[in-house]
Amino acid sequence: MPLTTTRITPDWPCQVKTPGSYDWERSAAKWLRELVPARYASYPALIRHPVLLARHAQIQVQNEIRVARTALQTARADLPALGMPESVIEHTIKLYAAEVMQLQHIARSVRAVSQALIDHGR
Repeated sequence: MPLTTTRITPDWPCQVKTPGSYDWERSAAKWLRELVPARYASYPALIRHPVLLARHAQIQVQNEIRVARTALQTARADLPALGMPESVIEHTIKLYAAEVMQLQHIARSVRAVSQALIDHGR
């Protein structure tokens, strides 16, 4: 197994070993499986091909970002009609904003791992 020249960036997830190190692909696949619904993580094609798993994780995280952004953008208009007090609305807006930031970081991490898996397969 040749060592890869993939650069580790600040977005590299700490749960994934450095590309080229022993068992790094297994650590990458384990981390990626945590990002997708359990039923997808058990599909044989995704288990056998970590690049496919990474692709699905990218799609999953992008959709989660869309959901969190929608929730953030509509909270101020929708939550009062649900009887939520202003303090809860403000807390919820902060929660959604933080979640969008966290998901964007995860998306960058998934891209980094995906690229390393692709580079390793070449």
